[in-house]
Amino acid sequence: MADPMYLAYHDEEWGRPVKGDDAVFERVSLEAFQSGLSWLTILRKRENFRAAFDRFSIPKVAAYTEADVERLLADAGIIRNRAKIEAVIGNARAALDLPGGLSELVWRHADPGAPVPRTMADVPAVTPGSKALAKELKRHGFRFVGPTTAYALMQAIGLVNDHLEGCVARSR
Repeated sequence: MADPMYLAYHDEEWGRPVKGDDAVFERVSLEAFQSGLSWLTILRKRENFRAAFDRFSIPKVAAYTEADVERLLADAGIIRNRAKIEAVIGNARAALDLPGGLSELVWRHADPGAPVPRTMADVPAVTPGSKALAKELKRHGFRFVGPTTAYALMQAIGLVNDHLEGCVARSR
């Protein structure tokens, strides 16, 4: 049986549209931290991440200093990976410079016409859209945003709907 926290995330959040620069920044950041780990690990630490990163306020995180990096590295409530922490801070700085904002940039890559997956085998890990999104984010200075991470973001915030055909959450 799946963890109740994971089930609630699947049924109530995953695949639902998320817009707004700070909200999208949070998801970009959490997907970066998830790289190489279980999503459930991130879900269990999500409130700690929110507290540690000032609720993912882009201007606040962009202003972080080396002292903040050290503070975050000492925080047992989050994933203490220097490269990922520094990437989140750098990504906040890059997000500040985006014309139109992060949400607008990411949502340009929405693919509402993506085929409905019938089985898990039909769900891709990478798509042309995720490659394009990753490339554009990297062009603007973002890190930890490869095509697989970009596709996970696209799934999580509703740019594609990868709930399987017949899934109760598909039509919500």
